Formats: sequence, C-alpha cells, structure tokens
Amino acid sequence: MLLRGRLRAMGAVALLLLLLLLLVVGFFLSGRDTECERRELGRRGGDPCDLCLLTPRVLSDGLRAAATLDGDPCGSRNLSASSLQPLLPPKCELLHVAIVCAGYNSSRDIITLVKSVLFYRKNPLHLHLVTDAVARNILETLFRTWMVPAVAVSFYDAEALKPLISWVPNKHYSGLYGLMKLVLPSILPLSLARVIVLDTDVTFSSDIAELWTLFARFSDKQVVGLVENQSDWYLGNLWKNHRPWPALGRGFNTGVILMRLDRLRQTGWEEMWKLMARRELLTLMATSLADQDIFNAVIKEHPELVHPLPCVWNVQLSDHTLAERCYLEAADLKVIHWNSPKKLQVKNKHAEFFRNLHLTFLGYDGKLLRRELFGCPNQLPPGAEQLQQALAQLDEEEPCFEFRQQQLTVHRVHLTFLAHEPPPPRAHDVTLVAQLSMDRLQMLEALCRHWPGPMSLALYLTDAEAQQFLHFVETSPVLSARKDVAYHVVYREGPLYPINQLRNVALAQALTPYVFLSDIDFLPAYSLYDSLRASIEQLGSRRKAALVVPAFETLQYRFSFPNSKAELLTLLDAGSLHTFRYHEWPQGHMPTDYPRWREAQAPYRVQWSADYEPYVVVSRDCPRYDPRFVGFGWNKVAHIIELDAQDYELLVLPEAFSIHLPHAPSLDISRFRSSPTYRDCLQALKEEFHQDLSRRYGSAALKYLTALQQSQSRA
Repeated sequence: MLLRGRLRAMGAVALLLLLLLLLVVGFFLSGRDTECERRELGRRGGDPCDLCLLTPRVLSDGLRAAATLDGDPCGSRNLSASSLQPLLPPKCELLHVAIVCAGYNSSRDIITLVKSVLFYRKNPLHLHLVTDAVARNILETLFRTWMVPAVAVSFYDAEALKPLISWVPNKHYSGLYGLMKLVLPSILPLSLARVIVLDTDVTFSSDIAELWTLFARFSDKQVVGLVENQSDWYLGNLWKNHRPWPALGRGFNTGVILMRLDRLRQTGWEEMWKLMARRELLTLMATSLADQDIFNAVIKEHPELVHPLPCVWNVQLSDHTLAERCYLEAADLKVIHWNSPKKLQVKNKHAEFFRNLHLTFLGYDGKLLRRELFGCPNQLPPGAEQLQQALAQLDEEEPCFEFRQQQLTVHRVHLTFLAHEPPPPRAHDVTLVAQLSMDRLQMLEALCRHWPGPMSLALYLTDAEAQQFLHFVETSPVLSARKDVAYHVVYREGPLYPINQLRNVALAQALTPYVFLSDIDFLPAYSLYDSLRASIEQLGSRRKAALVVPAFETLQYRFSFPNSKAELLTLLDAGSLHTFRYHEWPQGHMPTDYPRWREAQAPYRVQWSADYEPYVVVSRDCPRYDPRFVGFGWNKVAHIIELDAQDYELLVLPEAFSIHLPHAPSLDISRFRSSPTYRDCLQALKEEFHQDLSRRYGSAALKYLTALQQSQSRA
C-alpha cells in the first residue's frame, strides 16, 4: 500500500512537471512568434500595438516564406501589406510630394508617375518639383494646360542647389540631380513638416494616401521612412573587390522616402549628412548610388533615425533584385520602382507583368484625370472656372456646337517631347514651323532630308500615339540623328482638328529670328533653307515683310524631285507638276503670279487678294493664327488677312519653291465636302472674324469684308 501510494504521488508530480513543461514551451513559442511579428511590423511600418488586431497565424508559414527576403531571424515571416489595412488620412487632407526632375527624358517619366498617382488618389495634392530650366518650361506648360482640380504645383530652381552638393563626386548616371534630395529639408518651406519624396521612375498601383498614413507610425526619433534595399549591393558580394558605402544590413533604397522635415531640421540633418559624406569620401572617393549612399551611411551610424517601410511600397526592379521575395500577389503591390539603368528592359521573372502595369499609365488618356474630388473643396486651376462657365453657356442643340466646344477646349501641351538642342544664335536664321497628326508621321523623314535647318513641329496625338511616335523617332536613323527638331505634343481632345492652335504652339516655340510657316505635306526645295537665309540678309531690317514661297503640287506618289527652278519649270511644262490647288482653289495662290515668277530674277511685291493663303517667311514675333478656325477651311486665309491688316509687305521670292505631295483626304476635309452644316458653321466663323477685324482696325478692315462678299457672290 505504501509503495502504491508513493507511485501515485510520483505520477502526480510527473504529470505536474509535464504540464509545467508544456506551459513553458507554449509560452516560449508564443513569445517567439509575438517577438517575430512585432519586429516584422516594425520593419513593414506597423506598430507593435497592432498585434492585438492579428490572430497568431495571420498568414501560413508557406506564404510568409515566399514573401520575405532571406536571412530573416524570425523564421522568414514577412507580413503581407494586405494584412495591415492602414487607416487613410482625413478625407481632404493635403498631401505633399517632392520630386527632382531634370531634362527631357525625366520630364516624360514624371508624367507617367503623376498619372498613376492621380488615378488612385482621393486627396488634394501639392507637388514640389525641383527642376532645371528645361524641365520647368515643359512641366509648367503641361500642368497649366492639364488643369487638374485639387493639384497645386510649386517649382524650385535646381541650378541654385548645385553649389550645395557639387562638392560630392557622384558616379551615378543621375549626376548632381541625384544628390538633391539631401537638401530638400533646407529648400522646402519651413511650414512644411512632412513630404513624400519620389524618384521619377516609380509607378503607383495604390492610393498614395496609404503611404502618407505611415507617418503616424514613426517613433519620436524617426525622421525618414525607407524600404529595405532589395539587392545585395550593400553586402559587397556582387563581384570581386566590390566596395560599397557603409549600410545597415542590405541598406535602404531612396526611390521612395517619407521625410519628417521638421525633425530633420531639428536634428541638424544638413551638418550630419555633410560630415558623414566628407568622412567616407576620404576613402571611397565618390558615391556610386548618389544620395542613397549618403543616406545609408548616416543610418548606419544613427539607426534610430529610420522607420522601415513595408517592402511593397518600393518594389525594386534592379538588375540583381530580390524583390520577388517581397510580393505575394498583384494586390500587394503598391509602388513599382524601375531602378535599373535599363528601365523597362530590365531582366526579371515577372518583368512582363510590371511592364504592362507601367504601360497602362503610359498610354492612359490624361484628360480623364481632370476629375473633381467629391466632398472636398476643389481648388480649380487658373482660368478653369471661367472656362466651365463658358462651356455651360453653349447650346448642345445648336448646329455649330462642335465648333464652339472645340474653340474652348484647353489641350494638354507637352513641349519639347524629345531631347532638343537649340540652334546657335544667328541673325538671319529661320525655323520651319508646321503641325501634323499620326497619319502624316511618314512625312518626317523626307522633310528632314529636304530641310537641314531647325524645325518646330506640333503633333496632335493621343497619349498612346505619343508613345508610338517616340518609338518611331528612336528607331529611325534619320530622325534620331536630328537634335535641332523640336517636337511638341498637343494631346487629342474633341472631334475637330485644332489646326491653328497647333500652329500657334509650334510658332511660339521657334527660337530663331525668322520662321517659315509651312504644312507637313509640303517638301521644300533642297536649297530653300540656305536661300531663305540669304534673302533675309539681303532684305535687311524690313521686319514687316512676308516672304512668299511659291507652292506647287504633284499628283504622283513617286516622282523625281527637282533640284532647281529650271528643273521645276521643266516638270511644270511636262504636266508632272502644277501650281498648288489650281484646279480646286485657284484664288488661294493666284496672287503669287506664277507667270511672273517664271521669269523673275529678284523678289517682287504682290497685293493681298480675297482668299489668298501663301506659305510665308516672317519674323518670329508675327501675329498668331486665329484659334477659332478648327477643322478644315480658312485657317491660313485669316492669318494672311491679319498680316495685311498690320501692313506686312508680301514679297515673292524668285528662286524659292515648295511642293505638296499627294495623300488621302483628312476627315475634316471630307466632312467639309459632304456636310452643308459644316460649311454653314465655317461661314459663321468667317463673319465673326470680320466683325472682330472691324472692332480692331475700324474702317481699314472694310476692304476684307467687301472682298469676302464679292468672293461669295462669284461662288
């Protein structure tokens, strides 16, 4: 009995010990999981207090393992961003975004970035753009004509910042501009406490307000929020003798930064980064990754300053990326970062998916983003309210409604869409000015062969067509070699071709003292550029002279282009060439007096006549085209009337000529020919034009109205 009692007691003790052991093991495992999840939340932007919102197994171990970068001491458990549903900021809170942008290519890239942000955003935005002179000229015009509600834009001169960072040698392709994020706390307004800083090569796939909410998770000491670098660059093992700047572990990528500007200023950020840069440059000689190297060196010494952000807020598609260990599914992706010099051509297992996401915004119609934020006070761009009132007064039942609406349309304008080298200053230089749409793109190569001088061309394109045009130029040996051709994209909007608005865009961007106002379907004589400059020099300072270039046409798609006036006259006599529109619209060019031109040896003066519309060379400050004329008809006629009303002298050049090539009729000319309503609307525009002439020029304008009436009676 005694033995049996002792055995029972020992069994009870053993059972008690077993239960105690199980409790200890359970507590240890639970603590390990809690600590790992706590650390993971810190890494991805979560607050440890958020653990109360999570079950012990938010994600399966398999999914966690697929989501994380390697080397995770917490058992490869990286919480998906979709499991952390962040609270959005107050509905109408203004979000501030800073971007450094310089040059022609970056000015295109930033538009795709902004489109992606605008597509998802639900908050007002204030863009702070640090730009060089090229980017500022492009972006000021673009945002002014884009007219997006609840978007403010401020510009900062990058040139003024160069002395602040030019002492730092940088091997990165971004040059000095790649270091300018370091000085943002010094140049942005002191009243600005928080800002999201973005590279131009990122694409959003979520609401930027979600990123803004992560500021609330900063500790009191944290001043920047960054995503871990998703490559082994800072581990120094990519190649032999690879020696990167110091970094904490893999370091951090600075393509997306949350900056607490107020705290950065308080901590003496400027002195801190300069001291660190000078110290490291003693041995490293230059930065390899621009500002990112210096940010990481500072964080290595002061790790308390950084708040790690969830990796999906900067999915990095570099050459050696480990980004696929971050994302789990498409819904997790927040920001895609094309941080390889190869950009969209980077090799990646899921590159096609990411490219398609980027291309979606590249070709997206930007006018669809002119949407108001319901429930928020919408700060309208300058002129938008008056434009809305004018559009509201239009009668949609009125036969000419399309014409009225097109006249009021504000088209987005992207100046110098491609890299451009302005011509050197020359006293008698002349720029060819023209406009075109996608169906005339094939004319560009021939035009470049005929005209070796500068050109300013306005292209009427959709967003998607603009990318096709870019590819067309880049793959053309003729076009890609010409850097003195400025291409200005006017984005398509409305049913009628805004021909005079396009001409005005191209004319305003000409940089030479004189301009040749031509059309894209004309090829100038091979010698015309040189002969025009010589004629301008011979005529001296006659600023109010309009030099007429006689226009001819061929009906043959293939013919031998004449090299001289003598060859042209031979073709004219043989019937291979004709004076322009002699059989359809003879009054358009009859005053040029072609019989006299055949024998002329010197410039001769001609008088204005009704419906005269020659192609002319004038000074760059000539009157602009009347934008009310859209579609087909009277667009050049009205401009020549304006020149005559301002006492321009019409002088025909004896050796100059330009030849029109055949092409299919445009949609607008087809509508003009087939629609009486279209022709009636054009007539109404003519009458309004003459009324405006009378108001501006008084009795001197009477001759134009009389000529119009006589022309109509003959017709």
